[in-house]
Amino acid sequence: MVANYLIGLREGLEASLIVCILVAYLVKTGRRDALRPIWTGVAIAVGIALAFGAVLQYGSTTLTFEAQEFLGGTLSIIAVGLVTWMVFWMRRTARHLKSELHGKLDQALVMGTGALVLTAFLAVGREGLETALFIWSAVQATGDGARPLIGALLGLATAVVLGWLFYRGALRINLARFFTWTGAMLVVVAAGVLAYGFHDLQEARFLPGLHTRAFDVSDAIPPGSWYGTLLKGTINFQPDPTVLQVVVWLLYLVPVLTLFLLPGRFGRRADAQAAPAKTAERSS
Repeated sequence: MVANYLIGLREGLEASLIVCILVAYLVKTGRRDALRPIWTGVAIAVGIALAFGAVLQYGSTTLTFEAQEFLGGTLSIIAVGLVTWMVFWMRRTARHLKSELHGKLDQALVMGTGALVLTAFLAVGREGLETALFIWSAVQATGDGARPLIGALLGLATAVVLGWLFYRGALRINLARFFTWTGAMLVVVAAGVLAYGFHDLQEARFLPGLHTRAFDVSDAIPPGSWYGTLLKGTINFQPDPTVLQVVVWLLYLVPVLTLFLLPGRFGRRADAQAAPAKTAERSS
């Protein structure tokens, strides 16, 4: 539940901040008439994300067990890939997100209502689809009934409240620091989802080694205990993983987390990319 709360909070806050930046810019520039297309695009994006999540949840129940496991494993791997790209992208562009969105919105205002709807839809829709896929994958990995979904919904609700406070000026957020810490925690969560995705492929008999256990600490950490449940809900810990799961977990977590936490690497790259644009603006 805690891991899914983090997913909902992190992804939801990204979407909330994007909407706040778009709305605040229109209000400050006296273009309140353009707010309706923006909210229309946001509503369409949210609706498609919910429909996508429903298809994932209920569409897979008609499949055979092996097909369900193959689908779950494949989508888990895709979800981890998307989330990994997302945390690196946000780490790199967080400080320039506002100016980037303002530029896209200026172009959309010139092009008309349809462009405004599309701008809001694309800005929020990507976050919504990523959130639906990753939450679904995390729920499948934990197999803990409705509690992971409740955690994700609470995270999304918190993100909406924080976004509103941010818009009203009642809350100041160090976005670079926030996305760095939450990104690092999401990498840990993603490592567990990825390992369980490979376990699903083993269950589907697509990959070998299902019965080759790396270790078994079920006696020390019973899955039904409060601490076993806590570890399962936060980092997708499994007391009896296969050798393949452990190898995949290590091969993902160690290099990805190391690259992500390298100090200044991505911030310097973002500044270098933004510098020519700023120079061009000053010279024009």
